[in-house]
Amino acid sequence: MTRNVKELRAKISPERRARIAQKTRTLRNEMALNELREAVSLTQESLADTLGVKHSSISKMERRSDMYLTTLRKIIRAMAGELDIIAIMPDGPVRITQFNQPRADKKSAVG
Repeated sequence: MTRNVKELRAKISPERRARIAQKTRTLRNEMALNELREAVSLTQESLADTLGVKHSSISKMERRSDMYLTTLRKIIRAMAGELDIIAIMPDGPVRITQFNQPRADKKSAVG
């Protein structure tokens, strides 16, 4: 006997539904770079074209666990997003802003 989704959902307790909803929100808010690219419906090829790099470069970047913030910012902007650095502190989240401004010219910074 085949059951439809509505019947199955009706049997799930409200507490379990709440846990499922929370897990769904968490998964939507935490993604690897390749998952984010796929979520915004971009292929590696189209992202590479936008950034003016080879397809293999995108593949390598998506597998890296460490990269420059400027590189990551370019990738995120190519996906029509903005990079925001947030530190999760005991008292709550803190947005780190020093990476948002262009670096000052060394000559103008002195004096």
